[in-house]
Amino acid sequence: MSNSILWTVVYVVAIVGIIYFLIIRPQRKRQQSHDTLVQSLNLGVEVVTIGGIHGEVSRIKDDTVWIKVSNNVEIEVEKSAINKTIS
Repeated sequence: MSNSILWTVVYVVAIVGIIYFLIIRPQRKRQQSHDTLVQSLNLGVEVVTIGGIHGEVSRIKDDTVWIKVSNNVEIEVEKSAINKTIS
């Protein structure tokens, strides 16, 4: 009977370990990478939002960024909406 309980515990620990390494750990790395990207935003950097809008950072506030998308057209988006920078 105790051998059966031991194997059950081993299976549960193995499943938790697999879930951690396949789901939780990669998501944490992506989140840290995105946080670093948001913190390193500077004026004049070309960015793409999660909605696919391309533009240049023109102003930076605490939680938002103003993006110049065309002549005399700027939009304000959340910093978390920045998907990537364009080099």
